[in-house]
Amino acid sequence: MAAKRILVVGAGHVGLYAALRLSKKVKRGEAEVIVVDPQPHMTYQPFLPEAAAGNISPRHAVVTLRRALKRNCRIMAGEVTEINHADKVATVQPIIGPERQVSYDHVIVAPGSVSRTLPIPGLREHAVGFKTIGEAIFLRNHVLERLDVAATTADPATRACALTFVFVGGGYAGIEALAEMEDMARDALRYYPELEAADMRWVLVEAIHRILPEVDPDMGAYTVQQLQKRGLDIRLDTRLESCVGGMVKLSDGDSFRADTIVWTAGVKPHPMLDRTDLPRDDRRRVTCLPTLQVVDAEGEVVPGAWSGGDCSAVPDLAADRPGVLCSPSAQHAVRQATRMADNILAVIRGSEPKEYRHRHVGSVASLGLHKGVAQVYGVKLTGFPAWFMHRAYHMSRIPSVNRRVRVVVDWTLALFLKREVVSLGELHQPREPFTDVTPPVQPKDALAVK
Repeated sequence: MAAKRILVVGAGHVGLYAALRLSKKVKRGEAEVIVVDPQPHMTYQPFLPEAAAGNISPRHAVVTLRRALKRNCRIMAGEVTEINHADKVATVQPIIGPERQVSYDHVIVAPGSVSRTLPIPGLREHAVGFKTIGEAIFLRNHVLERLDVAATTADPATRACALTFVFVGGGYAGIEALAEMEDMARDALRYYPELEAADMRWVLVEAIHRILPEVDPDMGAYTVQQLQKRGLDIRLDTRLESCVGGMVKLSDGDSFRADTIVWTAGVKPHPMLDRTDLPRDDRRRVTCLPTLQVVDAEGEVVPGAWSGGDCSAVPDLAADRPGVLCSPSAQHAVRQATRMADNILAVIRGSEPKEYRHRHVGSVASLGLHKGVAQVYGVKLTGFPAWFMHRAYHMSRIPSVNRRVRVVVDWTLALFLKREVVSLGELHQPREPFTDVTPPVQPKDALAVK
């Protein structure tokens, strides 16, 4: 029997963990695994706030694909732009060169999600997301750069604008990013005698009446109280209406200038899915059975198509009521990937796939160094125990022993050494110093034509 080709679209939580599982379980000559992603690494997103705050090196929050998938996998650096599953062919745009067609027997559709933005004036021009390691590094450098601006300027309005930081979205991403960045900035102020903590203004804007909807209301209320004790401005039942020119206008009537606007208000399925012939629901997610097999509107399995993670609609069999879907969390994505890989191999070997079932363990969140909130198996923790559980859980979840060791080393050094609070903003425009000192020269052939 000829080897089956398994195409993995995207190397996020689902794609990487599924490929890892397949690389360990596949027999010689049984299947060929091809992983396509434009990035050479997988970003472990729960570590983005800590990477942004300088608690761990940004390099240690990512997993190198070619190192992790060196067994029985082939990596293609590019982007899947279209999937024609009727013919079982995907169109891949490599980093350089023309498009190419890749045929397959099974496809794992896991491009993940992108930031769910709204048509808010000025948002595109002045805000930054918080989903990639690049955005995390940029935010760290930008916040520290704003402290330098505020410490240098003699204009009170410029200082106030530089020291105003707005985060939109009260889910885990927004709360952890806000808390970690405020903690880092407060730590950095020891080197800025011109500034005081009271000069900074940190604002959280959330459209509903609570934050952290993944945990019980009392835990969300506790988090709000702790953030307010640190002087943070928490705006619930409030929407961002405009940020043109950096002028933030909120639905409660307040308006002020801010140099920093961070958008963390949810995600939506990757737009690449619009260029596939796979069935989707009303929220544009790929519809799946509990076995992670793609299913059409009539309930018929689409042979050879699999999906999971936050771009898919997977029934949650462990929920208390029918019709509930798995939440778009890393906890589900990692376990779905493992079940999916096992099911693909089962189908290839002539067996029946098994259903994915996982009761949500709970949630953990960091609120800065030594501060956190957790709700695990019904047990609620706050402060240092919750913070320690947050670190322990995510350290155990990140793939690769190499990365786990490096993260632990980062944390251990942080116990004895002070946090690095230097801005490396020039990283975002590395050619600017060189172009400033290099005069433009017109090509000789252009002069000859004239």
